[in-house]
Amino acid sequence: MNVVTAGDLAPDIELQTDANIPLKLSSLRGTKVVLYFYPKADTPGCTVEACEFRDTAKAFAGRNAVVVGISPDGTASQAKFKMKYALPFTLLADVNRAAAEAYGVYKEKNMYGRKVMGIERTTFVIGEDGKVTKVFGKVKAKGHAEQVLAAL
Repeated sequence: MNVVTAGDLAPDIELQTDANIPLKLSSLRGTKVVLYFYPKADTPGCTVEACEFRDTAKAFAGRNAVVVGISPDGTASQAKFKMKYALPFTLLADVNRAAAEAYGVYKEKNMYGRKVMGIERTTFVIGEDGKVTKVFGKVKAKGHAEQVLAAL
């Protein structure tokens, strides 16, 4: 399994957006990218995290950074989640978990005492050159957007 760390070139993924348009990560070069992986759209923790990124969107833009959320949900679920909370950034549908595997965030987790495979909430800050500058692992949703802003 890949584990992406600071200094690595970010794996160049291509996935469908919430608008059902393909997006290749390398097309965002020249801009800082905050790529955040979350387990499931419209669940409590994921909603808190997404809304904090929404509420700080102008601050990210002021730092030449775009926020991109990614989860195993399909494009329709992503679009519904985006609309419901007026999220001003792109959500990617990683239905077959190829991106999660490429970034090493599809992991064994403990859920109510049972071991299950799932997305570990993780954020990658990618520089204008496409290299990872910071990795936030095992993220706690509340207050995370501010942590990421501080790292930029």
